[in-house]
Amino acid sequence: MIGSPPTEFSIPPVLILSTGRCGSTMVSDLLNRHPDVLSLSEFFVPLGPEAFSLRRPDGDRMWRLLTTQSPGLHAMLKQGHVVDEALYPYDDPAARYRAADMPPIIAVTLPHLTDTPEALLDALEPRVRARPRMPLADHYRALFGDLATILDRKVWVERSGGTLMHAAKLLRMFPEARVIHVYRDGRDTAMSMSQHHNFRVLLGAIKRCRRLGIDPQRAFRADTGSPLDPLIQRIVFSLLDIDKTAALPTLEDFGRFWSDLILVGLESVAKLPPDRLLNVRFEDVQAAPREKLEELIRFIDPSLENAAWLDEAAAIPRPARSKFGTLPDDARAALTRACAPGLERLGYPL
Repeated sequence: MIGSPPTEFSIPPVLILSTGRCGSTMVSDLLNRHPDVLSLSEFFVPLGPEAFSLRRPDGDRMWRLLTTQSPGLHAMLKQGHVVDEALYPYDDPAARYRAADMPPIIAVTLPHLTDTPEALLDALEPRVRARPRMPLADHYRALFGDLATILDRKVWVERSGGTLMHAAKLLRMFPEARVIHVYRDGRDTAMSMSQHHNFRVLLGAIKRCRRLGIDPQRAFRADTGSPLDPLIQRIVFSLLDIDKTAALPTLEDFGRFWSDLILVGLESVAKLPPDRLLNVRFEDVQAAPREKLEELIRFIDPSLENAAWLDEAAAIPRPARSKFGTLPDDARAALTRACAPGLERLGYPL
């Protein structure tokens, strides 16, 4: 019922943090098969900087955040650059939205939860708009409570690609959260990033900003967003040629970026007690899926152990061949040097 108190979760929420392009999408998809888990895929990052910079929005302002493309997202989508993670059928003639105007929350998050994302969006609108002015994190908790009520789930787990760059902000908003850190050999991760349009644009934009004496990565350590962040993104993306920007980064740039994210992320989670942090190596999930998925679901909460889910989920992961080994010797050496700080911290051999 609209205006009713949000669902109170007895199980603490879970944040899946990662650099992106490291297998976290697979983990999110596997959790989505669990009947009691609200698997929120790509919720925070597509909202843009306002996802962390708003202070005490009212319901109408919150709804605009959920349904209006940020300048960065719009700049990419209006040119038809839609990545594989997008689940909304924007190219279906019967779809309500096209790529250039689809709400961020419907691009991945809602289709990940239901086959009728437009109906779910419509069900959420009056609930969100009816809320009073309150802290941003309380709006998120209320929204996730709405989704849990509608879909009958017991715990929410959020995963967006690249959330290590927002780890400090997320942990400040949700200090009670447990964290699952998903990671993969940085050399393979960097190679995957280099083939992903959004990461190419992100890193290209960072390179252009640095030429102007601005380092956007400094914000990765901040535990709150700045009200100026949306304005800065609007200005930057109004000046950028997206395709030229995407062509700027080199493979070594992606390696250094991956390593920086690892170091920043590990710094952000360093103070968490052992019972609130689970490190999940993607290669281990591929090699021993049943064992690692059983460990993962117990970490979220032992009450969620489900034999049928485990049987289904454990049959899905398959070992993947490392592409790093296919590089020429000099390229392998250069990429290893770029990734070295992060690789050493995670225990990968150089």
